[in-house]
Amino acid sequence: MSFEMRPITELVDFNPKRAIKKGTVAPFIDMAALPVLSRDVEEITEKEFKSGGAKFCNGDTLFARITPCLENGKTAKVSGLERNQNGFGSTEFIVMSAKDREHDEDYVYYLARLPEFRAYAKARMEGTSGRQRVPWQSLAEFEYPMPSKEQRKRAGDFFRAIDNKISLNTKTNKTLEQMAQAIFKSWFVDFDPVKAKMNGEQPEGMDAATASLFPEKLVESELGLIPEGWEVGDLSDLMDFNPKRTLKKGTIAPYLDMKNMPTSGHLALDIYDREMGSGTKFKNGDSLLARITPCLENGKTAYVDFLKDEQVGWGSTEYIVMRSKSDSYKYFSYYMARFEPFRKFAIQSMTGTSGRQRAQAQTVQTMPFAIPPISILEKFDAFIAPNMQMIKSHGSENRTLANLRDTLLPKLLSGEIKLETNER
Repeated sequence: MSFEMRPITELVDFNPKRAIKKGTVAPFIDMAALPVLSRDVEEITEKEFKSGGAKFCNGDTLFARITPCLENGKTAKVSGLERNQNGFGSTEFIVMSAKDREHDEDYVYYLARLPEFRAYAKARMEGTSGRQRVPWQSLAEFEYPMPSKEQRKRAGDFFRAIDNKISLNTKTNKTLEQMAQAIFKSWFVDFDPVKAKMNGEQPEGMDAATASLFPEKLVESELGLIPEGWEVGDLSDLMDFNPKRTLKKGTIAPYLDMKNMPTSGHLALDIYDREMGSGTKFKNGDSLLARITPCLENGKTAYVDFLKDEQVGWGSTEYIVMRSKSDSYKYFSYYMARFEPFRKFAIQSMTGTSGRQRAQAQTVQTMPFAIPPISILEKFDAFIAPNMQMIKSHGSENRTLANLRDTLLPKLLSGEIKLETNER
């Protein structure tokens, strides 16, 4: 079934008036918080509204209009504000609001993600190279075969259900990693199990066999108080940095670029095959730390679990590879890479000219650390392995759901497929 071409302005108000009083502290979204592949904004902060910037409310769609954010797909649907509350953000957002919120609020968001609409926007960018923008007036001229409002509502509901599941998986993954990070800090930094035994208490959250691995007192060392029997050393005693990997030049192999390194969590965003040139080589069980500014400061870090057994992948020259010395505690290197004091140590060690500073593996591996017995390292790995495996499973499900969403998007939005026959 085909539908008559209709202007997008029949459905959408562009940059509608939203009132925020000057001097008011209001919710703020900056460009960095706008997602590329998902629907929901990663972080909403608060900031004093002075003047200017895009203003929005719950249900509005934020569309990045400047290069390279537009090309990268930065788009979001606003949620999480208080009822009747307005927020503001970058001047480089175009706000798209559904005229009929009941039927079209979700449809408008998915229309903004439609490849045809995005190609239309890119073709109408103006300005000097590197600072090109699309005017909202150009987007207002877009026409599309609009189905009935009932079909638009069904399509919006269908895609919203997919993105709700993706969002739930993402939130669950965040919680699972936070739990593992808390165990890492409790065992290896705060020494909570030892302190509990010193007080005659059973260490929280562990059985008697695990508790027996920890000593019953702390002793003085050059690092301060550390568990009895642990040694003073540095990270090179626990991990290898930039271990040798072999991948012949010209080989087609999985590639992870800096853009697809996550700023939180361990899952790489996208991996694709590419002919090996010059770059960092890695295999499953390695942790990747972005060493260059601002990627290091922004938290770009990943755990490699996406290759086949013994397969070697490669990526940016700006990664430091960290690998636990034994696979029996393979996850330790990743949680060290996410440990805030380690990241501060790496940032403080950066050298080079302003804007191109880098951390060096030879330096970050010298960070002092209390070296625990391997039995405790192995028990930590056993504790958090289910979390890591569930996070990976959720990530795989999210990719499948996203592919389904993106494949069906043009057909459902245009009414080419009637949803009643595809709901299951």
